[in-house]
Amino acid sequence: MEFISNYPWYYTLLCFVAGFVFSALLYVRDKQNTERSKGLLYSLAALRFASISIIALLLLDVFIKRLVNETEKPVIILAQDNSSSLIAGKDSTEIKNEYTKAIASFANAIKDKYDVKTYQFDSESKPSETFDFKGKETDISKLFLDLENNYANKNIGAIILATDGIYNKGTNPLYSIGKFNAPIYTIALGDTVPLKDAWIQTINHNQVAYLGNSFPAEVIVNAIDLKDKSVTVTLSQAGKLLKSELLAINSNNFSSTLNFLLDADKPGIQKYTVSISTLEEDKNKQNNSQSFVIDVIDNREKVLILANAPHPDIAALEQSISSAQTYEVDVALINDFTKPLKPYSLIILHQTPTLPQRITNELKANNQSVFFIGNDVINYATGQNIKRIGDSRKNDVEAAFKKEFPLFNVSSELQNYFKEFPAVKCNFGNTSITNGANALLNQKIGVVETDEPLMVFSETNGVKTCGFLGDGLWKWRMRDYADHGNHNLFNELISKTVQYLSVKADKSFFRVFTKKIINENEAIDFTAEVYNQSYELVTEPDVTLILKDDKGKAYNYTFNKKQTMYSLSAGQFAAGEYSYEAKVKFGDKLYTKSGIVIIKEIVSEKINTVANHQLLYQISKQSGGKLFYKNQLEQLQKDILSSDSIKSITYSHKQLTDLVNLKWIFGIIILLLSIEWFLRKHNGKV
Repeated sequence: MEFISNYPWYYTLLCFVAGFVFSALLYVRDKQNTERSKGLLYSLAALRFASISIIALLLLDVFIKRLVNETEKPVIILAQDNSSSLIAGKDSTEIKNEYTKAIASFANAIKDKYDVKTYQFDSESKPSETFDFKGKETDISKLFLDLENNYANKNIGAIILATDGIYNKGTNPLYSIGKFNAPIYTIALGDTVPLKDAWIQTINHNQVAYLGNSFPAEVIVNAIDLKDKSVTVTLSQAGKLLKSELLAINSNNFSSTLNFLLDADKPGIQKYTVSISTLEEDKNKQNNSQSFVIDVIDNREKVLILANAPHPDIAALEQSISSAQTYEVDVALINDFTKPLKPYSLIILHQTPTLPQRITNELKANNQSVFFIGNDVINYATGQNIKRIGDSRKNDVEAAFKKEFPLFNVSSELQNYFKEFPAVKCNFGNTSITNGANALLNQKIGVVETDEPLMVFSETNGVKTCGFLGDGLWKWRMRDYADHGNHNLFNELISKTVQYLSVKADKSFFRVFTKKIINENEAIDFTAEVYNQSYELVTEPDVTLILKDDKGKAYNYTFNKKQTMYSLSAGQFAAGEYSYEAKVKFGDKLYTKSGIVIIKEIVSEKINTVANHQLLYQISKQSGGKLFYKNQLEQLQKDILSSDSIKSITYSHKQLTDLVNLKWIFGIIILLLSIEWFLRKHNGKV
């Protein structure tokens, strides 16, 4: 033990001097004390000297430095698989009753010697001593990652992994066990004998389809030990049969892929069910049916290309825009076009130095976004933010990307490739842009990058425009294909331009956001925004939401208020279709938003129910542990308790303790002063 102070050593001496002087003045120098016995006076003086000296020492920030030994018991981590595949076999009753009692008894038996931490895991892991075996997915690698993060630098004596070895999420757990300097003992659960079974392995499909289009659905069907049997695979919607196919099982380890082509004839979220007919020999009928959902979108944006004359640019634009499948493209010569412009989200005008008056009037009346392409368009097309003075002489101009462009993100590949695009023809002249315009590309003449814009965006009174001040976009598409064998970079440029110009600003005062389709092990999360009449975000009023399942049961919620928005986590729900209606009253107006959420069933645990004990054996062997079965828990207990490698660790470290933090010091001071007071009282000094 060592005493340390922030003050010089003689300050400590002064503390004792102060105690001596104070006690001497009080008991030795006081003439009233001459009639008292010297023994009493010296005793009182000693008590006062000690109490004053200790109090003075406390004012010096004195620390006690000492060596402290701490013993850490080994941590035994018991991780129990909580997924539903554990109770899918014939021993499900035993697992839920006898086994859960046995594993709890095992944990209690080793708690006296070790620090036992019990976890349950499926797709996630968490501390728990109870198990319901309702997990929809199994991710053993995630368990190991969580244990690594939670018990880094801890004395882990052993990990006990109780599972059937089936994982359907994450990576192979064998890749994660090397991070632990501890043996992993495995408790093998489940049945390794394959049952006669026919099942739907997976369904591959689009997430989104557009109304009026067709979309494919790929169904993979597997079967074990059912050779020479036949099943019928059906695809239905709302109980209505849409497709069916007879499938002959020609081997004991059978797999087949079926392709169905479906029509997106109704907008909204559409649910389809794929089923296989039931065979008497089939021992697991839970995996004979699977559902999937498609979001059928009705609002495919319409884009109109109006050209002054046929040109290779037009085909390049049409093919690029159509490749995204989110736009419907119409092409016409401007002098022949007689339809209204209102249905189109974006008008592309190609090399149109003059416009018919009807087109001009409709563009102004509709406040429609316009993408102008050509040498002369800048003079009238892009409003007051861009001015151009020039003539009809032409320059060969290459593209130079402006890195500070703020309107949308451009991939690094495209940024670097702009300089490889061939030169286009641009009119000679000077162009000035104000703060209301943003150039994506500037003109590069030879090796000189100029400040003249080549592709520039502008917004005036909420109307977006873009001007490409050249001729020869088709060359860029051809060069992209020549260099890469595809048109991806050119398509990125055109699609992001069209997306920015065609997107409509949401002008509603109340907005609610959530995912349309989620998995059943995910929470339904909502966010909301409320705006005042000046379109400023506010959070004063309360936002409420009613969530209803397909049986009409309602759940009521109130959003949490944050700085500029509202949030709500409604929690997890069973698979099915849920409708919601959110409301907020702001001022004298009531705003509502409604929609539906589809919660998809996770069927991973139903598809494969054959235990993988070989994986558990490999985990135990590579980590220095052993494999046990559920009826060998007593042997596992003996091995754990008798293991010489699972030991407590004693750590030695230096500890600094401030003297003022020691409560017993104050007890001594109070005791000294109390004894002094008692002696004075007893001898008539008080």
